[in-house]
Amino acid sequence: MKDQHLVTMRVNGREHELVIESRKTLADVLRQDLGLTGTHLGCEHGICGACTVLMDGEPIRACLVFGVQADGRELRTVESLADGDELNDLQQAFSKHHGLQCGFCTPGFLMLGEAYLSTNPEPDRDEVREVVSANLCRCTGYQGIVDAVCEVAEKRKVSRG
Repeated sequence: MKDQHLVTMRVNGREHELVIESRKTLADVLRQDLGLTGTHLGCEHGICGACTVLMDGEPIRACLVFGVQADGRELRTVESLADGDELNDLQQAFSKHHGLQCGFCTPGFLMLGEAYLSTNPEPDRDEVREVVSANLCRCTGYQGIVDAVCEVAEKRKVSRG
């Protein structure tokens, strides 16, 4: 079919070659074709941020990107954070600070936090508050999310020396 394309993408360190329809979103490719259901779909308009993944290290809304646009790109989803059953430091901090309640928005916040901390390793609380305001959460009030990101920034700073 002419509306299908062969694409190659590296997702969470693994190379994938897929034939996908032109109109299929990246979120649907990740969830339906690759079985990576940690990428959640909320509004499907790019507003809520539940579908946030990293493309070439940058946070993007997977519901607004077509799968064909990921051809040749490096992607990371929330599934890339834990090492088996061992949660990474940001996931642990979210749990410790009650940065999740229903959990629906959590994958998007985690990926947003990972991207932000990789480029801004020493943020202040106001900066973190501004960044996390890009995603929507109806349960937590954001304070636990801000606390978690700030704690991880501090711990990573100490471990860098």
